[in-house]
Amino acid sequence: MEKQTKLEIEAATFRRIIAHFQKRTDAQNIDLMGLAGFCRNCFSKWYAEEALNNGIEIDKQSAREIIYGMPYDEWSTKYQTAATEKQLKLMNESIKKNN
Repeated sequence: MEKQTKLEIEAATFRRIIAHFQKRTDAQNIDLMGLAGFCRNCFSKWYAEEALNNGIEIDKQSAREIIYGMPYDEWSTKYQTAATEKQLKLMNESIKKNN
């Protein structure tokens, strides 16, 4: 596979993942962290870091808006629920596996 084709496929796949997360507002970040060790906030952090690696500075809130499809505060108000003790425990156990 040509390098450019591979890059285009990866970019399209990333856009589909982000669109999926924007649609699935029922999937709480705490649950994503507990199961996979990453969430929408991780994506926004990675997005900003990769932009900076390419000489483009994007602040935290702007990166979150790109990933969430709306301002983070708006998404949080509309869709975020309070974390349970079980969710927090799973998240903390999962995060340990990231290192």
